[in-house]
Amino acid sequence: MQKGMNYFRLSSQALPDSACAINQRSAFYGIKMDVVPFCQSFVKVMQADSAGIYTGERDSLFHPHGHGTWMGNDGSHYEGQWKHGHRDGFGFGIESGKQLCVGEWKNDRYRGERLVYTYDRIYGIDISKYQHIIGKKKYPIRWSKLRITHLGNISRKTVSGSISYPISFIYIKCTEGASLLNPYYRKDYRAAKAHGFRVGSYHFFSPRKPGLAQARKFMKHALVRRGDFPPVLDLEPTPRQIKQMGGPDAMFAQVRAWLRYVERQTGTRPILYISQMFVNRYLKYAPDLKRNYRVWIARYGEYKPDIRLVLWQLCPDGRVSGIRGHVDINVFNGYRDAYQKFLQNEVVK
Repeated sequence: MQKGMNYFRLSSQALPDSACAINQRSAFYGIKMDVVPFCQSFVKVMQADSAGIYTGERDSLFHPHGHGTWMGNDGSHYEGQWKHGHRDGFGFGIESGKQLCVGEWKNDRYRGERLVYTYDRIYGIDISKYQHIIGKKKYPIRWSKLRITHLGNISRKTVSGSISYPISFIYIKCTEGASLLNPYYRKDYRAAKAHGFRVGSYHFFSPRKPGLAQARKFMKHALVRRGDFPPVLDLEPTPRQIKQMGGPDAMFAQVRAWLRYVERQTGTRPILYISQMFVNRYLKYAPDLKRNYRVWIARYGEYKPDIRLVLWQLCPDGRVSGIRGHVDINVFNGYRDAYQKFLQNEVVK
């Protein structure tokens, strides 16, 4: 028997009762069991320093398989589907000191909540001049025809029913850097409002200009009105650009300057638009932003991002009747009740 292994008594009506050793280091991340005959018929930790208890179905090798529960002595917990010793399928789990994860697991890795897209969800789009200009041709937006007809092909999606979804909100690009203005911004803003859409304005952040100068440019041109969605800072720098700025700390100093100025001017806390890659690599350097700002995240996969978010951009290649070419499709993180609370509490006053 190897040092550092822990003994469990497991019972089964189909298989002989056994004691199974679980390595404490890997217990929560992927349980590998070595089987030794034992003659009791209940589940109990046999060592005070053991990692925890597994209760549930097993395969022929006594690995967790099917539905089961893991309770770790460090406070970790998982209940759900297992496959040959690994968390695999739907389940919910929590590690010590971390948030609850509910959704799909694959080979011991949490993948996220798999959304089922239905008519009942709250959808929106974001647009810029590229919804008007394709190549050398220019196209109008037919506002009365707007309806989501396709969720893109870049990732697999689970859809219930046919796709013909109404659009509840539209974000329009206003400015970029300290000098660029979307030439269609004002016209699109007014047309969207006239057709009854909730509207928000966003600024594309440039790593080459001071954050305060960019914020002033945005506020000079943005039509931020009562009832509008919060202003958005679109933050998409490459790793090379972040390095050229002086690293994450220098970048976030400029980001904070933009956010604070716009919040003072509008009375509304802005939303951060970032990618999943940005979250994984850089958001840890700005815990105050992660804690205090709502997030609109771009993640093109079948699983909802595992982060506090208000909007999720689920594809860049969707289709909308009334708009030529591809359109970014977004979904609000919640159903009708949560959306109504957002409209009551979070929009521009």
